[in-house]
Amino acid sequence: MSPPVIVLTGATSGLGQLVALRLAEQGAHLVLPARNAQRAAETASLIRRVAPTATVETPIADLSRMDEVRRLGREIADAHAQVDVLVNNAGLHAFEARTTVDGYSEMIAVNYLAPWLLTHELRPALEAAPSARVVTVASEASRRHGTLRLPEDLTGTPAFRARGSSVLYGKSKLLDIMFTKELARRNATTNVTALCLDPGFNVTGLGREVRGAAIIERILRSLRIGDPDRGAGLIVRLATHPDYRTRNGEYWTVRGPRAIEPAAPGDDPATQKELWRHTEDLLLN
Repeated sequence: MSPPVIVLTGATSGLGQLVALRLAEQGAHLVLPARNAQRAAETASLIRRVAPTATVETPIADLSRMDEVRRLGREIADAHAQVDVLVNNAGLHAFEARTTVDGYSEMIAVNYLAPWLLTHELRPALEAAPSARVVTVASEASRRHGTLRLPEDLTGTPAFRARGSSVLYGKSKLLDIMFTKELARRNATTNVTALCLDPGFNVTGLGREVRGAAIIERILRSLRIGDPDRGAGLIVRLATHPDYRTRNGEYWTVRGPRAIEPAAPGDDPATQKELWRHTEDLLLN
């Protein structure tokens, strides 16, 4: 059998890099989109040192730009008749407001719109696989999302500083959970399983936005706080373990691990459908 083709975003650092290493050890054919060519090459080199026979592709794309996300998805679909797993892992917590070239808030664009659009572009390739999965990394920060307003939250560009950044970050992660649940319903008669997860607090890649991140990471590691192996392990299990094939639409937390319910209104099917409709209108029409 051919090795499974796994597309994993956000693999050049942090949690995503740990996941890529584990998947390579399992023999996966990895497609690791990256924004920075040098970091992509360094990650591919690291993976090949750990798993010398691994096949690693590193297409370059900026996930904050929807035209590049479309191009990326189409290039991957053209290169691979089927995709077995898509892991939407790339994301950021920005501590100041930034607007993308498309006019979206950067956190909404990278954390939610890009996974939605990449999944859309890869859907035929996923459906061509005997059994495929879409795993999206969300967060329990979604419980601190403020007030959800649709469709305004998709295109709004609110001003904020570090202290006010958590609400928008949490909102972007709530949208990921809602997307997963609606995708699962739409995939109910297909071979594609949609899952999302909270990987817990992880010290890897605390963020280029955090002043003194390297020092904080060393301190937390010494205290055994924020172990990234737990989060990486849950991502890999959701992506590859046969037991999760039947858990379509579930939201998992590393605490347990166990399946949990999202914060309201993310648990409401009508609101999930509304979000899908507005996102479709925004990105496809």
